Amino acid sequence: MSIKDNLHTIKSSLPSHVTLVSVSKTKPVSDLMEAYDAGQRIFGENKIQEMTEKWQQMPKDIEWHMIGHVQSNKVKYMVPYVKLIHGVDSMKLLKEINRHAVRWRKNIKCLLQIHIAEEETKFGLDEKELDELLHSDEFKSFENIKIVGLMGMATFTENQEQVKREFNHLKSIFENCKSLESLNLKLETLSMGMSGDYSIAIECGSTMVRIGSSIFGGR
Repeated sequence: MSIKDNLHTIKSSLPSHVTLVSVSKTKPVSDLMEAYDAGQRIFGENKIQEMTEKWQQMPKDIEWHMIGHVQSNKVKYMVPYVKLIHGVDSMKLLKEINRHAVRWRKNIKCLLQIHIAEEETKFGLDEKELDELLHSDEFKSFENIKIVGLMGMATFTENQEQVKREFNHLKSIFENCKSLESLNLKLETLSMGMSGDYSIAIECGSTMVRIGSSIFGGR
């Protein structure tokens, strides 16, 4: 099937409240343009340099989401155009994003990444770290950042009950934190689910899914 057909199949299966991020990392601009011509406007990349090169070449009505692990020293390259940063997992990174956002006089939307998987390789805050961050005076001082939600990745496993358990855990953390609001915090987005598990994620309350191989094919 073509990229256009894959997109149509996936979009027709998603509830109206779920946002689709097309994960286009490592894919050529021609593939992204095929998805763009089929109506897709939100693309997710995991390397800032690659995302910036694509941003420079492609139409400017695209929403670019940074979905990978962010290195603090690369933040400055994406601040001019990035729409949402998914994997924010430390105070140090928040500080750096806010610093560059101030320079550009922008307000940058971010998701805090929560560690829910049993795999040690996954990044993210645990519940204690999340609570300490959200209640800290330093966090509340960031005026050019808006935390709009949480994101997380389940363990890469065939065990669907485990995946469901991890997604439900993230959903419960999300609900517990929703009552917390400040000038830079209003949780509305729960980003969880990729090509292999997005149906389970949606069942568990996801409002944003990150799908790559099911749209563009394997890497």
